[in-house]
Amino acid sequence: MEINNIVLAFGLTLFAGLSTGIGGAVVFFAKHTNTKLLSLSMGFSAGVMIYVSFVEILPESVSSFAEAGSGGNASLYAVLSFFVGVISVLILDRLIPSFENPHEIHRIEEIKGCKRGCGQGLGKGMGTGLGRRNKCRRLFRVGVMTAFVIALHNFPEGLATFFTSLKDIRLGIPIAIAIAIHNIPEGISIAVPIFCATGKRSKAFWFSFLSGLAEPVGALVGYLVLSSVLDGFLFGSLLGGVAGIMVFISLDQLLPAAEEYGEHHLAAYGTVAGMAVMAASLLMLG
Repeated sequence: MEINNIVLAFGLTLFAGLSTGIGGAVVFFAKHTNTKLLSLSMGFSAGVMIYVSFVEILPESVSSFAEAGSGGNASLYAVLSFFVGVISVLILDRLIPSFENPHEIHRIEEIKGCKRGCGQGLGKGMGTGLGRRNKCRRLFRVGVMTAFVIALHNFPEGLATFFTSLKDIRLGIPIAIAIAIHNIPEGISIAVPIFCATGKRSKAFWFSFLSGLAEPVGALVGYLVLSSVLDGFLFGSLLGGVAGIMVFISLDQLLPAAEEYGEHHLAAYGTVAGMAVMAASLLMLG
């Protein structure tokens, strides 16, 4: 593997991960949540990832297995790798504590009622005294838990972006963009409750920013662990697993989140648009 390819793949992964910090920063500059845009963009990201997983990455997995000498079992190994990827993310979800909903959608408008944080008094409806302090602690716990859970999810996403980019940069670029788009509302979901609990913009931003660093860390760890043994069979396994991870993320996180913003049809339109743009770009670059 050429060093330039490795650096470029890592750069794309870093870009995708740090977009969580963009979501954290947006909270402090935007006044309203553009639910239509978010619904459309989340659907678009899902469309890109689902299409490229089935049309390009899974076939690439089959090719890698075939080149490694798997013969007639290449397709079987690719399919098994795909479902191993799905199951790995599913298990990750199950292992995460569920006393709070880490995927709860938060909107920018929520900060209007808590502009000064717990230490200096909260906005209307937040209560007073012990009740207010308990609510503040709960908000902070929600924000920290959300950051932790998103960081865990970002780890396999980093692997997916990095190894896809390493295999084929024309696939890595749209995947990185799709994951970056879906990381922005995740950053909002981290920053809003932490800002409401602390009143500190910097703390809210850094929590969202740091959770996104799990993606390049995932890429780096994956490369350091696997680079010395990375052959055609292992690369086929990784690509199949990456396809499974991205399809599961799309179905379990992106599409439900797009609908939760209240724009069902826009989510569907965005999904189809993402598939169409991905198809067109592959045809032009092919």
